[in-house]
Amino acid sequence: MAVNLRIPDASEILPVAGVEIGVAEAGIRKAGRRDLTVFRLAPGSAVAGVFTRNRFRAAPVQVCEAHLASGKPIEALVVNTGNANAGTGSQGLEHARATCEALAGLLSLEPAQVLPFSTGVILEPLPVDRLVAGLPRALAGLSPDGWLEAAHGIMTTDTLPKIASSRFELDGHAVTVTGISKGAGMIRPNMATMLGFLATDAGIAGPLLGRLAREIADMSFNRITVDGDTSTNDSFVLIATGRAGLKVESDADPRYGALREALARAALELAQKIVRDAEGATKFMTIRVEEARSTEEALKVAYSVAHSPLVKTAFYASDPNLGRILAAIGYAGVDDLDTGALRLWLGDVLVARDGGRDPDYREEDGQRVMQQPEIEVRIALGRGQVSDTVYTCDFSHEYVSINADYRS
Repeated sequence: MAVNLRIPDASEILPVAGVEIGVAEAGIRKAGRRDLTVFRLAPGSAVAGVFTRNRFRAAPVQVCEAHLASGKPIEALVVNTGNANAGTGSQGLEHARATCEALAGLLSLEPAQVLPFSTGVILEPLPVDRLVAGLPRALAGLSPDGWLEAAHGIMTTDTLPKIASSRFELDGHAVTVTGISKGAGMIRPNMATMLGFLATDAGIAGPLLGRLAREIADMSFNRITVDGDTSTNDSFVLIATGRAGLKVESDADPRYGALREALARAALELAQKIVRDAEGATKFMTIRVEEARSTEEALKVAYSVAHSPLVKTAFYASDPNLGRILAAIGYAGVDDLDTGALRLWLGDVLVARDGGRDPDYREEDGQRVMQQPEIEVRIALGRGQVSDTVYTCDFSHEYVSINADYRS
């Protein structure tokens, strides 16, 4: 039950020159499901990645990091769903490497030129033989127009595919940005349980692309949370094929700002779509903290509210039990917070100020806002000039049901 999540029309999903995608059924976990996706990238493409900080980083994450660090030009990605290949020890690493070797052999590449990605059940061996057997079928379907199929192919508990696509003029060049993401549960920053693949046909120098990927992740995928759990497989990949004829070598290039903004906008759209399609979600919530002394302080407060099960269940029930928000602010870890200077809004309704409930606040006003599918919580700390925003959702009965039955 996604919250205002729109799937673009096929005519709105623009191919990125230099990227071909093929999807196939490999029977990784369930028969009759397209669960294997391959990206083939044109030679000369630049690729950068940002990965989970979970200490139980999945085998494919470890292999991706090693292959990117090798300096070899990346020319292929392979993604499987149904099995995370996480918590699988040395055998998992062997399977991830075998996947890369198999695809590299089919494409006449070196294994280090392939990045593997997995998502699904943790602590179970990857059926690598089935995955490898499915690779020729995925390659047979390679097409520049495979983005929508791929968006479906990387889904797990997602109910809808997540795609962002745009084209704009930059210095006389038509530049395309298209990306897909997946994720619905075990979502928390650094990073969320998610996979994200964002490509442009602009050219971006490798070192600059690496920094840009980290900055964009912090502005998007590291600003969402569903349930406060950080996964083992989270990966965000940024691809620049250079086929548009435009090349940006440094952030001093006057064209860099517009390109960065377009990529960041697409990443934020993909990140927000993950929250909109969160497991069992019925409300999309924006938590904005203003007048903080630092970004760290703003995020402490925002995530304290966004992670609170009591806050999230109140929003599901459309119950303006807003003392729960004040409590979450109070235990966020801002030890010298002056509660008398704080103001709290629910949508356009001022709820609290001067250390207590606003005298003009009426519960029916709070109820009106709470019944909306999209709600903003705005918190002014009265301490400084820094603002930041986190996106989250409510907790419903369905969230519990989905996660209780996930392996069934």
